[in-house]
Amino acid sequence: MSRVRAVVFDLDGTLVDSLRDIAEAVDGCLAEFGLPTHGEAAYRTLVGDGIGTLVRRAAPEGADLAQLERAVRRRYAAHFLDHTVPYPDVVPLLESLRRRELPLAVLSNKPHEMTVAVVDALFAPGTFVVVRGDRPPAPRKPDPAAAREVLAALGTAPDETLMVGDTPVDLATARAISMPSAAVTWGFRSKEELAAHAPDHVLDAPLDLLACL
Repeated sequence: MSRVRAVVFDLDGTLVDSLRDIAEAVDGCLAEFGLPTHGEAAYRTLVGDGIGTLVRRAAPEGADLAQLERAVRRRYAAHFLDHTVPYPDVVPLLESLRRRELPLAVLSNKPHEMTVAVVDALFAPGTFVVVRGDRPPAPRKPDPAAAREVLAALGTAPDETLMVGDTPVDLATARAISMPSAAVTWGFRSKEELAAHAPDHVLDAPLDLLACL
């Protein structure tokens, strides 16, 4: 493995804890349409592949998915920063990486405008060289094209850029483009599930990442 020269982070479940806002948006819309809700904990295994996939996973058979997705997008757009905050020690980690002059990026399957808004609201200006969310019809994770776009902006090769995320989608993205990967266990998926996808590193706390450099 080459020396790490840049780091690409997932957003939700990796840098920020957004689960409550996501769960309240989807459950609120399900309740509005008279459909069964799930509760916050259930969304740990439903998120990670974009809003459309999230709605399909959360909705019961026979639901009007298009109407429900429109409602979720509206509700979440109005409330996506109500309770979302950086995980403990994420900001000190980013500050340490910047002191080491490592270029940083965010690659998320959250809608692009919301991804940028979360980063702008919760992190210092200039922390990230590039912030890229879901921008249809452009492909999203785990399609390697999304990662290649970020690498081009960073100016680094795949084997010297560390992908950090909390779901199998992030690990599959790294594998598709031969990037080293670090799975984080403080996010939405279990350590056991992540380990089954053979990441190069498993991190139990944000500052553990420094040992991977």
